[in-house]
Parts: sequence; C-alpha cells; structure tokens
Amino acid sequence: MQLNIKDTHYVGVNDHTTDLFEGIYRVPQGVSYNSYVITDDKIAVMDAVDEHFGDEWIANIKAVLGDRQPDYIIIQHMEPDHSANALRFAEEYPSVRIVGNAKTFVMLSEYFGTDFADRRVVVGDGDVLSLGRHELHFVFAPMVHWPEVMVTYDALTNTVFSADGFGKFGALDVEQPWDDEARRYYIGIVGKYGKQVEAALSKLESLKISAICPLHGPVLEGDLSHYLSLYHTWASYTPEREGVMIAYASVYGHTKKAAELLKEELEKAGCGDVIMHDLARDDRSVCVADAFVYSKLVIAGITYNANLFPAVREFIENLAERNYQNRTVAFIENGTWAPVAAKLMRERFGSCKLNYAENTVKVRSALNSESREQVRLLANELINR
Repeated sequence: MQLNIKDTHYVGVNDHTTDLFEGIYRVPQGVSYNSYVITDDKIAVMDAVDEHFGDEWIANIKAVLGDRQPDYIIIQHMEPDHSANALRFAEEYPSVRIVGNAKTFVMLSEYFGTDFADRRVVVGDGDVLSLGRHELHFVFAPMVHWPEVMVTYDALTNTVFSADGFGKFGALDVEQPWDDEARRYYIGIVGKYGKQVEAALSKLESLKISAICPLHGPVLEGDLSHYLSLYHTWASYTPEREGVMIAYASVYGHTKKAAELLKEELEKAGCGDVIMHDLARDDRSVCVADAFVYSKLVIAGITYNANLFPAVREFIENLAERNYQNRTVAFIENGTWAPVAAKLMRERFGSCKLNYAENTVKVRSALNSESREQVRLLANELINR
C-alpha cells in the first residue's frame, strides 16, 4: 500500500487465515496488522505484526530500506498481534533501539524474557524523539485498551499513529465501508473504556491532524471529522440513531413471533429504523455493536432451566461488560410455567444507567389476545418515548 505521507511507508500485512480474531470475533474479510517505517536521518519502525507473518513483515521492511539499518522500533501497544515479532526484529537488526514506556518493558520481559535493558529507550507522556525533520511526540493513552498504550504524533506530517484506536476488521485488499466493521471492532475490543478514549481524544484535539495510521484497517486521510465524530459518539455511549433494535432467542418459534409482531406494530405506526437479531444465530459481536447504534433495545427471551436462555444471558453480559447506557430497554418474556426471564434480564444489566420501559410483554407459551395487546402497548410506549 502506497501512503501519501512524507517519508512514511506501509510495511504491514494482510491476514486471511485467522477465522476468529482474539479467539472470539469472526473476521470473514480478514484483518490487517499494520506497521509503518519513517525514513529520515534516523529510521523508525512503528510497531511489529502477528508472529505468523514475521517473514513477510521483515521482507517488507527490507524492500523499503534496502541496506539501510533502522535506528528504532517504537512499540505503542504490547498485544501480541503487534509485538510478537519484536524479539525477532531485535535479532535481525542488532543495533536497533527499542522505544516504549515503562509499562511496555515490563510486558516485553513477561512475553520474551528480556526487557532489552542495554537497548531500550524509555519515554514518558509528552516526550519527543527526533529523527531529523520528523519530530515524534508520544501521547499516552492508557486503557485504550491496555495500560501501556501510547500513540505517536509526527509533527512534520501531522500524522497520528493511533495504536488500536480507529482500527477496524477487514484486510486491506478487501473493499468495504469503514463504519460497520470499525464499530464492531471498537465496541467489541475498546468499548468498555469510553472514558479513557475520551481522555485520549481530548489530548489529540489541540493537534493539527492530517492523517491517522491505525494498527488495523486503512489509513485515514483528508477530512477526518466523520471518524472523530463517531469516536466521540462511541466513547460517550451516545446512540447513533433513533430507532429500535429487537433481539430475541426462541426455541419453538413463539418468542420469535412476539418479536416479529412488535416489529410490525412499530413499523405500522411509522417508527424509524427497526432491526431484528436472532441471538442464537446471528454473529454475537454484530448484535452487541448494533445494540449500541440504536436508542432503544427490546430483548425477547424465555425462562430456561429457571434461568435465562444462554444466548440471551451472554448477550446481556456482553452489553453490561461494555458499560451499556443511555438507552431505553424493554423486555418480552416467555414461559409456560414460573416465567422469570424479564426479572432476570433486568438484573443482568446490574448498575448500567438505562431507562426501562414501563410495559413488559408476558407471553405464556404462545401469543394470545392478552399478550398481543401488551405488544401493542409496548410499541406505543417506544414510539412516544
């Protein structure tokens, strides 16, 4: 990939072999592990790549540098998909200095058995490393989404090397829109840490930024307002759209019918966006990400073994784990005897700051005239909120 950034070269790789990123997120369009080289009087390599792509990464670096030797490798984030080849790189280039913060070197020792004591450059928040014309400013971004994370600002090119910030799923040889896969990445991986993301964004707001180089996904250039606005929205847990997401899990189809009836009632009344997800079948990370898109969420679930159906329980736990808030939540419960699903669903949200609908639909086995009327009342409440 050719970059339009002065003296900056892309040396990352595309991964179409991993089926589950971090062992949980499906990546049917692959994922990229990004690394960059800045060539100046001195040369800096920005981050490494996943261990399975070490040969390709080193070859990419050599294709850019030829016989020149890099002076630094800057490790912004120690997660293994970005640091796993750091030791190999240090062995390939014996004179290279390793740049990181104090927490970086603790983790390097944990992963590789060495903290590179004779070759390390320990930087602090706000420190500057000069390559010549390029002045690299280090901005700490703890818990976005690991404690050692920092981002780097090149003052010459107004470029932010943003670590996992502004990343997305999808390899770079696949054309796809940015928003959905960036949202799924953010909500799934970074979403718990909204306050920390906002703190990092506030540090960057005083800088002139022309390009953002993340560790996953495409380099962002030109008018960056769309991406920055979405990050502020996600970090503040603000709904992107007025609308309703209905999430259900159904064993024999009766709970699904109740969810479908609610969708019909909402659409008939002219409600805005209404989407549905089958929690037992749809990609869990997509369901979770979409729940953050809309202003209202309805969960339809059954009482199962005197508890919640597993897909429903796991969905709510994923939301609560990511500080789900600032939405209206409603419930449809189904039970043939001793139904407790609505009570348990609300309890699972714990201390999440949510508004709960006054109306709850209670289905006893299958829809009847009474529960159909409850669906209609819930639809009216959601429309009027």
